[in-house]
Amino acid sequence: MAKKSRKTRSAAETAEGAVAPRQPCPCGSGLRYKNCHGSASGPRPVARPFEGLAGECDVVALRELVPAATAPLTLVEGDREVRLCTLLPMAAPAMVRESGAIWLGLQVQHSYGDPARDLGAVLEAALATTEPGIVGLTTPPGPGKRLQDLVSNTSLDVTVHEGFGYWIDDVEHDSSMEAALEQANEAAMPTLRLESVEAAYWTNVGTKEHLRWVMPHPEDALVDALARLHAAGQDRLIDEGRLVGMFRAHGLVVPVWDLPVGTGAEVLEKPAAAFAAALEDALAATGDLSAEERSARAGLVNRQVTIR
Repeated sequence: MAKKSRKTRSAAETAEGAVAPRQPCPCGSGLRYKNCHGSASGPRPVARPFEGLAGECDVVALRELVPAATAPLTLVEGDREVRLCTLLPMAAPAMVRESGAIWLGLQVQHSYGDPARDLGAVLEAALATTEPGIVGLTTPPGPGKRLQDLVSNTSLDVTVHEGFGYWIDDVEHDSSMEAALEQANEAAMPTLRLESVEAAYWTNVGTKEHLRWVMPHPEDALVDALARLHAAGQDRLIDEGRLVGMFRAHGLVVPVWDLPVGTGAEVLEKPAAAFAAALEDALAATGDLSAEERSARAGLVNRQVTIR
């Protein structure tokens, strides 16, 4: 008897309605099912989980860099109030408030492979109840809608807060709450979002100041462009501030500038806008890098900085 082909066996062994091993995983990761949620070791991390979400760069910044910030989200279905928050009390994944509003926490590490799917699952769970309280995940969410499938925002209106006072801005304050807030606020480094460009955040860490700027461009093209600007002496925002390196977060590159203490955010607005224009020109350049630019590129690649 002739042997069945691998393709025939695979089709016969796949139950009706099931996902075949070589089909795209329904979670939207872009991987085959056998290499993602169909893998015995569990799903692989999604390289760029927030791609396609309005304000992707700001979402990454709020998840990784910004202590206290919020942004309203608009649902694809329903009119429930949803508020995206950097951090919630007790690091809760989500909270349903007394009003029925949903607060969704970004700075939660579920480690299930796809933060956007984790957030989507938490939001769906919160939408399924009106009872006030904390909502979270205790098991992997499995394939399903991701955050970008559930919201219809075309932009993200970010509000950066001085501290965590937003935790109690919908309830009456009391002395115990104030004490807890004071303790939380002490750990929050002063942070501001620049207004002239997107997803650039100034922060004061005490001994120095930084500008950390989440950028949406493909990594190789962006590093080439930054190398061109460095070789041309155009990568400084202010005379005493310098581009010290970059790091990666959720598939995006985040260049970092060191700034002298006392710089502040306001003085960076015009230089940042000018840098953004110069960067676009550098990104559009098509020629090979010069020897000086290649040297600058190698230096950038070797200067990886920590997130915090």
